[in-house]
Amino acid sequence: MTKPKVLLIYTGGTIGMIKAPETGALYPVDFQHIHEHVPELMRLNVALEAVNFHPTLDSSEMTPKDWIKIGTTIMENYNQFDGFVVLHGSDTMAYSASALSFMLEGLQKPVIFTGSQLPIGTIRTDGKENLITAIEIAAEQNHDGLPLVREVAVYFDYKLFRGNRCTKDSAENFEAFRSPNYDVLAEAGVQIKYNLDRLYRSNINKLIVKNNFNTKTALLKLYPGIDFSTYQSLFDKNHVEGLVIETFGSGNAPQDEKLRNLLMNFINQGGVVLNITQCNSGTVKQGLYATSSMFNQLGVISGYDLTTEAAVTKMMFVLGETTNFEDRKALLSQSIRGEMTIDRSSFFD
Repeated sequence: MTKPKVLLIYTGGTIGMIKAPETGALYPVDFQHIHEHVPELMRLNVALEAVNFHPTLDSSEMTPKDWIKIGTTIMENYNQFDGFVVLHGSDTMAYSASALSFMLEGLQKPVIFTGSQLPIGTIRTDGKENLITAIEIAAEQNHDGLPLVREVAVYFDYKLFRGNRCTKDSAENFEAFRSPNYDVLAEAGVQIKYNLDRLYRSNINKLIVKNNFNTKTALLKLYPGIDFSTYQSLFDKNHVEGLVIETFGSGNAPQDEKLRNLLMNFINQGGVVLNITQCNSGTVKQGLYATSSMFNQLGVISGYDLTTEAAVTKMMFVLGETTNFEDRKALLSQSIRGEMTIDRSSFFD
């Protein structure tokens, strides 16, 4: 039987670092020769190839241009490989995975992001397990010989998450990621157990790469005592076309006249505003309380249970897809890659 072919795309990050024996300094490994550092890979029934970003990037340096580079690499190699593993720094991995999920329309193969908290060249590294299992998942096929996972996902510390549903939760624990509002896609124990009913399936069979991210996007997190005059520039349509607001609880904000006027003027000028909760889990229910009814009156869009990472990248994606105000609102209001759960019972006038 032909071995499944998996392409490793090394962008940078902790997972790809090893120590120089002479100085102890960390330097990036060439993943073309990854078998020298992880000989266990030789025992996998997978044909592996690798490409390296030059230069490699700390994930804090990632920009939409780098998301496009990852997406283009996948597109150029799409017909030659059965799956893809993207090695990426953990700090902004959830942003990149969310962005790629929106970019890769009609994806029918696995794109698995992974990384580590400790360099792969250290004795206690979590990188080896993350890498090996991510490759196994990327190569997994069903009884019909089709990929089992057909979406962008994140594998970390024995759990597989939907890429646009997860967030980095810890800077120190191996269990660095969590998915607050959506069950894990799989868990790795003695066997890898997939939650088949949670896997995303696109009804488009041809891969289309959409890479027009518009960075005229802003993020505002509310806090008690906030002076909205300080953030007035975020409501300037000449500089910001889409604003994500992290509100309290189920989508609430202070009944502040300054905020009302800023939102009203911004939306009247064609700006779009997306409301997400700053809570660790849960969903926005605009209008449930008087402190969120203003958003319904002004035309603010509910982001339901979007993570911050998914909300920001979705806003960039939607702004790049169309300049039409109504089309932007429509795209933001629907789940386009399984990134949010629309609860019809949460509509309140």
